[in-house]
Amino acid sequence: MNAWNRTGPVVVEVDGTAENLRVVDYATAEALRFGAELVLVAPYSAHGSATPMTAYAPKPPAEMADAALRTAVAHLRHRNGYGLELAAVAGEGSRSRVLAHAARNARMLVVGRSRSRGPQRLVHTQANLTLTARAGCPVVVVPLSWKPSLLDRKVAVGIDGTSLSAEALEFAFGEAAAREGDLIVVHAGLPAERPFVDEDPECSWISRAEYVLSETLAPWTSRFPSVKVTRFLSSRPPAAALVHESGEVGLVVVGAHSGPLPIDPVARRSTAAMTCPVAIVPHHLTEAEREQPVVARRVGSVVPAT
Repeated sequence: MNAWNRTGPVVVEVDGTAENLRVVDYATAEALRFGAELVLVAPYSAHGSATPMTAYAPKPPAEMADAALRTAVAHLRHRNGYGLELAAVAGEGSRSRVLAHAARNARMLVVGRSRSRGPQRLVHTQANLTLTARAGCPVVVVPLSWKPSLLDRKVAVGIDGTSLSAEALEFAFGEAAAREGDLIVVHAGLPAERPFVDEDPECSWISRAEYVLSETLAPWTSRFPSVKVTRFLSSRPPAAALVHESGEVGLVVVGAHSGPLPIDPVARRSTAAMTCPVAIVPHHLTEAEREQPVVARRVGSVVPAT
């Protein structure tokens, strides 16, 4: 498992389709925003399995990957000139292995969102969660229909008051600052425990949620004083609250576990249903967390930073 390099390049998956160029454009905007290098990566299978790059021409997969990269580079040079620091790599092997290896020192990895729907979309989303765990850096999943808009200046992030929110908040504040935009912090879902008998359940939940927000945000608001923060409390399930916000912002940020078997039901459901790009940010266990019982960590993984 790799660590997140905050000053590394932006890595983007290239698959040779016309729609994928929008994903490349999104990654380019991120690279230009941070003054980072952009690395184009085209995974391919030496055995010639069916992919978008091999669907219309009987050429060897390696040649198709190289052609896809050349097309993407030409597209970027035409739109952005030669001021962008650029690299292109074709990698043989599974998508997960090639992209995780390419992103081992990346600030973020950008991939396209599958067009599949229903249960199949959840399968693809779980694959991206697994990719996030392997890469160790934030993975931004971009809808193939993405276009630049004024909403891109707004970022939303889900938090749950645990350490799982730490990296997600750092990434969200950094994105909002770089975009010179606003940040919406979402704390959703009613607590599992029952309130005291003499308390009003709704007031009790609101006061506890506000306390969690204040304690969690304090270090980041002082570090990023230029970012305007809006706090949003919702009794909706976390996934539903984040999906609702995705229609009003240009990026939603969620936290996810970075273990070998990342099982984050809320992150998976919300990511699958997002209408805007979503950044999946892995949480790397601290020494204190590693010392906790395995059962306790599993319980904490049921509700990620959403």
